[in-house]
Amino acid sequence: MQYLVKLLISGLKALRKRISKKMTLTTFNEIIEKILEHEGGYVDDPLDAGGETNFGITKKFYPNVDIKNLTKDQAKKIYHQDYWRPAKCDEVPPYLRYIYFDMCVNFGRSGAVKVLQRAANAKNKEKIKVDGGIGPATLNAIQNLEVERVKAYRVLKFASIVIKKPEQERFWFGWFRRAIKV
Repeated sequence: MQYLVKLLISGLKALRKRISKKMTLTTFNEIIEKILEHEGGYVDDPLDAGGETNFGITKKFYPNVDIKNLTKDQAKKIYHQDYWRPAKCDEVPPYLRYIYFDMCVNFGRSGAVKVLQRAANAKNKEKIKVDGGIGPATLNAIQNLEVERVKAYRVLKFASIVIKKPEQERFWFGWFRRAIKV
């Protein structure tokens, strides 16, 4: 009987691991669908610092792109070429890729890396320089970083944006919800 109980527990643990892995988004194609869902479609909000925006792609950073008529496939290409690859998302631990890439979209690569570096410094005895660079020291320091810790430091980053630019407070609740959901 004890053997069967141990076997059942072992099987349940293995099943939980498989389900957990399936639920973790790790590839660009999986993650980009969620990013586009979060970013939404076309918006031209005069109070948004990015200006005219579609799928999270802003006129401010892409002045030569027809933002209003930007297609989903064009947005995906921009995200892969200008965000995913330069941010070295494939080198980040798989369980951190979704939150890291989402932060790259929100804060830019350097801002996202600084969030990871601050979170790593809060956890690890060996400190790394908070410089926004995703090099070997940072990649090593984030190997055992918990997603929940990253979420906490992401919320802190959003809060610091609102403190520095009070006019951005109108976006705070949406940012907060996204930060704890991803």
